[in-house]
Amino acid sequence: MSKKKKKKQPFQSTPERDGGLSKKILDLFKKQPEKGFDFKYILEKLKIDDTKTRNSVIRLLGQLTAKGQLKQIEDKQFQFAAVDDFHTGTIDMTSRGDAYVVIEDMEQDVYITNKNLNHALDGDEVKIYVFKKREKSKSEGEVISILTRYKTDFVGVLHKQEKFGFVVVGNSKMYTDIFVPNDKMHGAEDGLLVKVRIVQWKDKDDSPKGEITEVLGVPGEHNTEMHAILAGYGLPEQFPPEVEEFANGIDTKIHSSEIKKRRDLRDTLTFTIDPADAKDFDDALSFKKMDNGNYEIGIHIADVAHYVQPGTILDDEAYNRATSIYLVDRVVPMLPEILSNGACSLRPNEEKYTFSALFELTPRGDVKSEWFGRTVTYSDARFAYEEAQFVIDSKDKHIPSDISLSKKAYDIQPELVDAITTMNDLSKIMRKERMNQGAISFDKVEVKFHLDEDNNPKGVYVKTSQDANKLIEEFMLLANRKVSEFIGKRKPPKTFVFRCHDEPQPDRLEALNTVVSKFGYSLDFKNKKNIANTLNGLLEDVKGKKEQNLVDTLTIRTMSKAYYSTQNIGHYGLAFDYYSHFTSPIRRYPDVMAHRLLQRYIDKEQSASETEYEEKCKHSSEMEKLATNAERDSIKYMQVKYIQDQEETEYKGVISGVTDFGIFIEISENKCEGMVRLKDISDDHYDFNEEHYAIIGRRTKKMYQLGEEVYVRVKKADLVKRTIDFELLGSVEEVDIENEL
Repeated sequence: MSKKKKKKQPFQSTPERDGGLSKKILDLFKKQPEKGFDFKYILEKLKIDDTKTRNSVIRLLGQLTAKGQLKQIEDKQFQFAAVDDFHTGTIDMTSRGDAYVVIEDMEQDVYITNKNLNHALDGDEVKIYVFKKREKSKSEGEVISILTRYKTDFVGVLHKQEKFGFVVVGNSKMYTDIFVPNDKMHGAEDGLLVKVRIVQWKDKDDSPKGEITEVLGVPGEHNTEMHAILAGYGLPEQFPPEVEEFANGIDTKIHSSEIKKRRDLRDTLTFTIDPADAKDFDDALSFKKMDNGNYEIGIHIADVAHYVQPGTILDDEAYNRATSIYLVDRVVPMLPEILSNGACSLRPNEEKYTFSALFELTPRGDVKSEWFGRTVTYSDARFAYEEAQFVIDSKDKHIPSDISLSKKAYDIQPELVDAITTMNDLSKIMRKERMNQGAISFDKVEVKFHLDEDNNPKGVYVKTSQDANKLIEEFMLLANRKVSEFIGKRKPPKTFVFRCHDEPQPDRLEALNTVVSKFGYSLDFKNKKNIANTLNGLLEDVKGKKEQNLVDTLTIRTMSKAYYSTQNIGHYGLAFDYYSHFTSPIRRYPDVMAHRLLQRYIDKEQSASETEYEEKCKHSSEMEKLATNAERDSIKYMQVKYIQDQEETEYKGVISGVTDFGIFIEISENKCEGMVRLKDISDDHYDFNEEHYAIIGRRTKKMYQLGEEVYVRVKKADLVKRTIDFELLGSVEEVDIENEL
């Protein structure tokens, strides 16, 4: 019996068969999908002039139209067929070299393979084409064009060859080296840490071409690395000489003529509570008992706007910086020292110009009246948080002898103690009310370092909030909220700078629920009020447990990012309908803007330009993000530096992350995080199990799961790459049993 011959299929061109010609044609249309092109234009753009290739283009145009990738819009014109599949978004690179594009109007981020990035880098605003999605698969796409480069300056180590060099960028999200010709090295030596600027990246080139703009120093040296962190984010370090000169020329004396324009509060008991190592004090509290049994509470803020006037080079510099930057060993201030640590710092026993919010509060914490305006104050005492906490906790309610007190404060110590303890009681009432309204209780854990005289870390410790911290927090929140309401509720509406925080996205909440369910917790997200209640319940339930820091971190990541805007949406995390930043103008430019706008409206002037202030809000939000990243990098650097001296030391830690190439471990006692690579676990071959957030041994079926306690040994700490490698010794349960035997 003869076999039936298969019908011969018509020849179908593929990119491999046609030498990539079909891809070139499609790329031409993708770059301008809304336009139509005729045959002649296509040949011209692709530089085709031979008959054979011309005929191939004719055939391919027909095939691509038949497949639905192109459509014929006129007799001789074609257009890309899937215009709706083009989107604009932001590149979010992974450390593996691929990326996701975050698009506002799409629920799911779009996955981009490295070969489809087409020279896009982390943070770039891009136009992408989204491929037709297969059922249950993730959305994938291709970068069609780069609309805006997020950054062109990078920091890395120079590797010189005879006629050129390459800069290897330290950031794990940078997937390519930067090629530097000899004439663009400007004297930089091999092996040094440098700042390099991308000046060109042709389509055919694997690497961008760059030019070295600054030599930072020897990799691994402390000051070099701190400077590199700032340079990597394009953040400033020193003030330009002309800005310093301008600031030093400002009249910082207190004048009677200016006092007459202000409310004089110098006789009211006033004090500051700040970190022990603080140098700038931009907020103070005052306390007075009223005849009706209520309290007059004042929140007094440095009047930075009095000294930093619009249109000056000082204001331009403050705006460009937008925020102070707090690295582990130094502060990069928003304002020159003569203002930040001098004229604007509410130091004890000194008169200062301030902008104040005064409230009449009942013993139950209800606000009966409010007043906002410019004042002059005198700080009678300066407390560190630890000292104020001592006053709160002390049974005999006395003040330590080493506290800086004015003569008035010294003479009335019992009244000062009463002020602190009464305000502490009020702050607890206000905090409880916030929680009842749906605020989310995040008790921030800060990693701190004991540094020697050379800024080497001698130890790492964790700092948590106590009542003294929360006292300050509640009264600053009160001022921020009430100032925001004062402007936000006005009719007609007035332009103002709001601190906005949106509610969390449902998919993030479900992802959190999936993780915490592994630890036996169940979350209820049925309505907005339930979300806050169930998250607060979770945060309370995990206190003191091995998974606390992990769950706290994951819950914070679930939240939307706070930002500045003239368009108020409220603050979800604080459960406030109106909220602004008013209390830290020494270190935040949005607070300076809030002061200016508040005074403008107190003076009954017309509303400021919304367009102008919205642009300033966006800039401030972006600079805040960069400063936060730099601060985190400095902590990571110092953690690695500390661990360098602990090689071969064994620690107990918690699995804080699980990937297909390793597990992340956070050391319990010092919060240093490192990785155990799967290839380094010798007792079995382990596979990543995404469903269980775990790795599982093929032979032993042993499982190491997110949140599990393990013992590790420090294997290697790389200061240049800022990475820590651990050796896995086993789960805590396993190792403890072995030790008992």
